[in-house]
Formats: sequence, C-alpha cells, structure tokens
Amino acid sequence: MAIVYDKLKSRPFKALEHTYSQKDAMLYALGLGLGLDPMDEDQLRFTYEEGLKALPTMAVVLAYPGFWANEPDTGLDWKKILHGEQWLKVHKPLPPSGTVTGKTRITEILDKGAGKGALIFSEREIREKTSNELLATVGGVTFARGDGGFGGPAGPQPEPHKLPERAPDRSYDFKTSPQAALVYRLSGDMNPLHADPRVAAAAGFKQPILHGLCTFGVAGFGLLKLACGGDPAKLKSMQVRFSAPVFPGETIRTEAWLEGSVVSFRARVVERDIVVLNNGRAEIN
Repeated sequence: MAIVYDKLKSRPFKALEHTYSQKDAMLYALGLGLGLDPMDEDQLRFTYEEGLKALPTMAVVLAYPGFWANEPDTGLDWKKILHGEQWLKVHKPLPPSGTVTGKTRITEILDKGAGKGALIFSEREIREKTSNELLATVGGVTFARGDGGFGGPAGPQPEPHKLPERAPDRSYDFKTSPQAALVYRLSGDMNPLHADPRVAAAAGFKQPILHGLCTFGVAGFGLLKLACGGDPAKLKSMQVRFSAPVFPGETIRTEAWLEGSVVSFRARVVERDIVVLNNGRAEIN
C-alpha cells in the first residue's frame, strides 16, 4: 500500500471523551519519575492529593487516539514510523480531574521523496466537556520512513527553532527510574517497545526504551524548575524535536536559555552525553 494524499489528509477521527481522576494525574507524574525526591515540594504538588496540580504536559495523554498509523486505511508502513516532533499549547491550566473531549486531525503531509519518507503533521484539541472551553492543543510530526514518493507536496517545511550559540543559562538534572517506562505506559501508551525486551531487541535496542513523550514530560518539568518557579500555570507552550532515545534509569539534563518570555531548551542524557530532545522552544508568562 501507499499513501493516498487526499484520503489520508482528510481521514476522519472519532471525537473521544476522556474522564480522568486525581489518581490519573498523580500516576502521570509518577510515570515521569516525580516523587523520587520526597522532600522536593515542586514534585510533591503533582503527586500528593493535598493542593494537587496537574502537569501541563499531561495534555499529551488526554483523549489520545491510539496508534492509528497501523490501521489498514492509512496506507502507511507503520513498522517504520518514528515520532519526529511534539508541541503543546496550554490555553488554560488543566484541572487535576475532570472530563475532556479530544478531536484529532491531520493538518499536512509532506513528501520527502522516494526512499526518504514522509512527514505527517497532526493536532488534537483538548476541551472541557461541559463548557467546551479549549484547554490545550497538542500537535506533532510523525516521520513515516517507508512512505516517501507518493506524489504529495514537498513543502514548505517549518524551520526548527535555532538554539543560542552560547552556553545554557541554567540546567536541571532529573534521574529517571529503571521502571519509568513500565509506569508511564499506564497513562495510555501500551506500545510493547517500552516494556518487552524481545520487542526492543527486534527494533535494534539493547533494552526497552523510554517513551518519547515521557522524556518530553521530564523536560516540561525541568522548564517549570528552571523558568517558572515551579508554577505550572506559567508554562504556555513548548515544542521539541526528538533526536535520540532514552533508556529508563538514565539522567535527563534539561538545558535552558532564558530570553524574556521565550525559553530555548534541549535535553541530554548525562551518562552518554547525547542530546535526546533538540531545538526546544517554550513560552512562559
């Protein structure tokens, strides 16, 4: 099969309803690894019911449509799919419990050419069910490595955010736990790549890898530490490119450049000195 541009771009997605509890908000935070330092109040506010807050990045797991790329009508070679980019806009702080609706749509598909793959841009609006108030918009880019050359448009492709050339202004180290992927997957992404050693080995990894969106969440918490005084209401947006996988138990260092309301950032694994999130840009107030 191959991509049929008009068919895939207009592919319908069901509107999803998602009811979550305070326990779910705490489980998401625990899945990132928060709570490893029981004396850190910035971690405790997301993992303890008294005065509980929801992490802004939790929006990525709400009303999640699942791994739709492996459905036959897409025409995609789903085994060659990679998560290329992720972005989040926070319109209103997420409540620590509630019922939301989410509707996903494909906004563009770019053809990089035969043997070079395709880029699929999608976004999802998260709304509070009763009021229909927009809480967050979640988007990303899927790199379909096996699906180029279908005759679609080649561009324009957005340029990645350029990081400053000077040394970072601040950094924050966060050691993930060895069981992080097993806990994070309970928030909705049950891909066996993150749990089953045999599946990981077949994909070329020495062990199950951490979810990219878990790394995204860790960097989001790092931004709260580095630029928001720990206050989740101050983070208004963030976007990144995924550049390398993380193994559970590794230390993620979020490095930030503070320039007024804009924060440039990246994340690296300390033990291997490799950048795992790149070209990051966040907005704060």
